[in-house]
Amino acid sequence: MTTRATPTDATPHVTFRKVQKTYDGENLIVRDLNLDVRRGEFLTLLGPSGSGKTTCLMMLAGFETPTGGEIRLAGRVINSVPPHKRNIGMVFQNYALFPHMTVRENLRFPLAIRRLPAAEIDGKVARALDMVRLGGFGDRYPQQMSGGQQQRVALARALVFDPELVLMDEPLGALDKQLREHMQIELKHIHQELGVTIVFVTHDQGEALTLSDRIAVFNHGVIQQIDDPMALYEKPANDFVANFIGENNALDGCVESVHGETCQVRLDNGSRVQASCGAPVKRGDRAVLSVRPECVQLNVQSLGCANRLGGYVREVIYLGDHLRVRVELAGRRELIVKAPAAQHKHRFDLGDAIHVGINPEQLRALGPSAGA
Repeated sequence: MTTRATPTDATPHVTFRKVQKTYDGENLIVRDLNLDVRRGEFLTLLGPSGSGKTTCLMMLAGFETPTGGEIRLAGRVINSVPPHKRNIGMVFQNYALFPHMTVRENLRFPLAIRRLPAAEIDGKVARALDMVRLGGFGDRYPQQMSGGQQQRVALARALVFDPELVLMDEPLGALDKQLREHMQIELKHIHQELGVTIVFVTHDQGEALTLSDRIAVFNHGVIQQIDDPMALYEKPANDFVANFIGENNALDGCVESVHGETCQVRLDNGSRVQASCGAPVKRGDRAVLSVRPECVQLNVQSLGCANRLGGYVREVIYLGDHLRVRVELAGRRELIVKAPAAQHKHRFDLGDAIHVGINPEQLRALGPSAGA
């Protein structure tokens, strides 16, 4: 099996340079894509349907041909290399297992077509099955196994021939919520153990945050931001990323002054707030201010915040460890607040006047998405 790359190994395993893709000659599904995939990393391509993420994966696999630009794997241009000669493992949502073959025969297949010796094949198959904890299932047929077990077989088959790279297209999408979350942890542990380079496609932001070393957020065929999960969530590059990754509140206003990395913004309801500059802004610019629901403080907890705004409670939902409070600000703009239940023993009543507080470092002035 592949050995884990060292954390300092920053050599790009895959590179996209000015890659474009169009199907009709007019509309670009992927626009001038420049992307480096680090050796041994788990990179997720995340975005809504039609954003270009799956098209990128299919071009890397060889099932689609770029309209323009260049794709390299381990330094070699692969634009014209057929899929079966790229030494890439693939895992699909529908598993793509051969139903007439046993689990062991499914895993032997990619090794047999590479004409490996029988003894070597047997050894690799046994190791792959043990890796996904299915060592005793080799004689079963796919239809005799659960969805999670079939997905682990598909993963083992993608890894059994020591591929250069493993591509995964929504591989957990057909599983129920509990099994999907279990498989996410299994997949994360397998990657940590083997260190194989994985490029993973999903539209599920929680899945991306759980699994990835880095996430590339796509929209309109353009990468809006590529970063580690914490940076994407806490420091989104634009309003699309802020709204697509996690839950977000957006306030509109006009920049009145800029002081280094902070700015003063007059909100459309007339209130003035201090915010951090998440994007370059200057006096007079329109700005969208982003704040996460858990970063908004209520009533007593808001007293130490630099920004305090008044409003009214419009909805309260009890969710065990926290309350979800919908607050209407002056000017009828709303904020969603996630308030720890332990801090708010008194349940808010609908219509109550309330103060909300936001610190400037958690209120970010953002620009529009790229390619919009």
